[in-house]
Amino acid sequence: MQKIVSGSEFMLLCLAILLLSFKAQCSQPHLSSENGMKTDVFLSPKFELEPGSVSNKYYYGIDFPRGHIAIKRFDAEVVDEEGNPVPLHETYLHHWVVVGYYIRKGQNALEHHGDMGLLQSDFAMIRNSGVCDHGLVQYFGLGSETRRTATDVPDPYGIEVGNPADVPAGFEERWMLNVHAIDTRGAEDKLGCTECRCDLYNVTMDEYGYALPPDYNGGLKCCHDEARCRVKEGFPVVKRSLYLRYTVTYMDWDASIIPVQIYIFDVTDIYTKADVSRGLRAKHHCLIEYDVESCPIGAANDDCIHTKSVTVGLPIGGDVIYGVGHQHSGGLGSTLYGEGGRVICSSVPTYGMGDEPGNEAGYIVGMSTCYPSPGSVKISAGEKLTVVSNYSNAQRHTGVMGLFYILIADSSMKSNAIPNSPADVDGSMAASSLGWAIALFGVGFLLALVLIYNGKYGRDEGYEEV
Repeated sequence: MQKIVSGSEFMLLCLAILLLSFKAQCSQPHLSSENGMKTDVFLSPKFELEPGSVSNKYYYGIDFPRGHIAIKRFDAEVVDEEGNPVPLHETYLHHWVVVGYYIRKGQNALEHHGDMGLLQSDFAMIRNSGVCDHGLVQYFGLGSETRRTATDVPDPYGIEVGNPADVPAGFEERWMLNVHAIDTRGAEDKLGCTECRCDLYNVTMDEYGYALPPDYNGGLKCCHDEARCRVKEGFPVVKRSLYLRYTVTYMDWDASIIPVQIYIFDVTDIYTKADVSRGLRAKHHCLIEYDVESCPIGAANDDCIHTKSVTVGLPIGGDVIYGVGHQHSGGLGSTLYGEGGRVICSSVPTYGMGDEPGNEAGYIVGMSTCYPSPGSVKISAGEKLTVVSNYSNAQRHTGVMGLFYILIADSSMKSNAIPNSPADVDGSMAASSLGWAIALFGVGFLLALVLIYNGKYGRDEGYEEV
């Protein structure tokens, strides 16, 4: 197509291009706390399962976002080799946890004993803020409820990781992932397999060769790595390769973000007071799991509720930013109380009603969460907190859990949001100077075109291809 263009129209066209150039220069995007969110999706190393088998492996040095950052969300789920979500009634996700650690530089071949025991001279674990002295040290982690449990950390808060000031000299920060998955395809008793009942696994010793106590009927010691739960006779053995796909949402750390502390409470916590005369310090021994005995024969199901609780002191005070409970099948909900019986947070399970991933019937597929308005729910330093965990005991359950996870922020800290950091200002000024130089060059170039055009075609306007 052809169109007649006059010299005056050509000059207007040049002017329009010039104005667009200036507009683009003046509207350069700037990364801020509002739009600076980043999301990385990773896959764990492959683990293989066949009907009845168990994988409970620890993967050190996993992929993880680098730098000094604020974690804003952490999600995970089990997927197959094609990236398709795998339902709980095929592969039960007992738990996944992510733990940080410092490792001496150059120590790529990690020697570990058991689960997270490493050579102490080359290793330092990054623990959460408490309160358990053994186990439950993770920063992130859930179980079967992972797909439908909110993990967002609201603004202006964040879980701080990667701070160079915290890394010991000669060390570097890395992360470990533990995935505990049970293949229940063809299982004689799917619930029994997921509750790690020892008789279904034909186990009398733990994975280290120690005999189990006579009253130990089920739990983690019976469904260890490479253990096998009983499957129906003749069920085909089909091995499959699986991964934990984990998604991390984060942003670069800056002065506008208020750090939160992670606390995990356990209803099995056995507290021992300090005894200075004997050189003993106070200790929280968390057993992590417990059994729920069935209610008496003839009792109505509505009356079959098993309650377990514990009261512990929180070492620091602050604002509650987030709260969520963790329970297994049969759970009815858990509540964290402050002194005087005030409710800090109640968390209840969502049970699935179908077959598809995220809605598997009979499984806990989500836990409700608490997001108090900032400053509205406070805990005093040393305040006695009580965790209550309720389970239905219409039938017996083994290896259940009653955990409660909260995020606490220092009440005295305020967000110091600033439009730009010094580095941002310097960077934007440099970019601006370069942009203006390019724009001025464009002005000269366009003026030269106009002069050439007028000199060549000023006396005889013609056709210009468009």
